[in-house]
Amino acid sequence: MVQEEAHGEVVAAGGAPREKKLNFFQRIALFIRQVFAELRKVVTPTRQELVKFTAVVLGFVVVMMAIVYGLDLLFTWVVQVVFGVPS
Repeated sequence: MVQEEAHGEVVAAGGAPREKKLNFFQRIALFIRQVFAELRKVVTPTRQELVKFTAVVLGFVVVMMAIVYGLDLLFTWVVQVVFGVPS
């Protein structure tokens, strides 16, 4: 593995000889460095984007609830027709 100097990220170098295995604490430190490097890439949505995404998710949930409710009514009706309702 070769460490890139600009960002401190560790990447595999093609054709490079294998280095010795990192110990437990070095692997944890490497993992934490990589987590912070990935977190720097995260982009926070604007308020308008957040409202739009929330509306899309809520709309999808409402549509799925309607589908499940409709299937429930359909299956209830089929079961009543097939097995009959005891009097």
